[in-house]
Amino acid sequence: MGTLALAVTDGMLHFELSLAYEVFAAAPVGITAPWYDLTVCGPAAVQVGRFRIEPDLTLDHLQHADTVIVPGWADVDQDPPPELLDALRAAHAAGARVVSLCTGAFVLAAAGLLDGKRATTHWAHTEALAARYPRVEVDPDVLYVDNGTVLTSAGKAAAMDLCLHLVRLDHGSSTANAAARRLVVPPHRAGGQAQFVTTPVPAQDDHPLAALFPWITERLDQPLTVEDLARQARMSSRHLGRHFKAATGTTPLQWLLTQRIRHAQELLEKTDNSVDAIATATGMGTATTLRRHFNRTVGVPPDTYRRTFRTRPR
Repeated sequence: MGTLALAVTDGMLHFELSLAYEVFAAAPVGITAPWYDLTVCGPAAVQVGRFRIEPDLTLDHLQHADTVIVPGWADVDQDPPPELLDALRAAHAAGARVVSLCTGAFVLAAAGLLDGKRATTHWAHTEALAARYPRVEVDPDVLYVDNGTVLTSAGKAAAMDLCLHLVRLDHGSSTANAAARRLVVPPHRAGGQAQFVTTPVPAQDDHPLAALFPWITERLDQPLTVEDLARQARMSSRHLGRHFKAATGTTPLQWLLTQRIRHAQELLEKTDNSVDAIATATGMGTATTLRRHFNRTVGVPPDTYRRTFRTRPR
């Protein structure tokens, strides 16, 4: 939350830059809480693909931002400019959360911010990242990696996933979902999902699972099994698993659990329902089960999550 800076120099990719700007420049309709104070920081003028950009502030101002985002780096064989690397190191040392999108991970690695940390980038460049920066633990299979103060994402769609993850961390699940609806993208894909997904969003009406996803989300309070889902989809459990893996990158039960957790987050943010009631409403059965899965997935217990988002300005 607070101040957010996009770090731009010649050699950046315009898609990731535009994507981040679209997510963080303005709050979704209906959100009245304070939004990000976004600035673009770079040299006097920047050539980003076919576009020329006039930054708001110089790179020195990155150290005053709460969050710094580095878009994709066009030529991973080219060294990033030293002034950008120095500015990123200074920003991180000052306490900024530093985020790379797609091949922007090469910039963070060159600055030494990924040394000893797990990171990812576009699947086509993970081997090059690992070879060039052996002190980085490169994970080629995930959508994004959150190390707390340093975050990296895979390719273009995963860059959107990471941006929405930041909104979720700062403003809560409900606001992140509102942002996703405005951008017409899926509200959540967990960072641990696979990068290469045949159909990330089964939006086609003729997709085998097109009708199943809304059917599930309308029944999160029910004790659904893989057999229930397969029966509704009119296919075998094994066939369902294959379609689910291709469409979401994960298994039916893991996807279902993720939806239950996200629904629990919204209920914790927007209602005064007890944890027991929320456990029932999300199909978790008992408060103990909800707390176990919630803590493991979100990183904090439900009560702590509620206090955190209830004390923030709405």
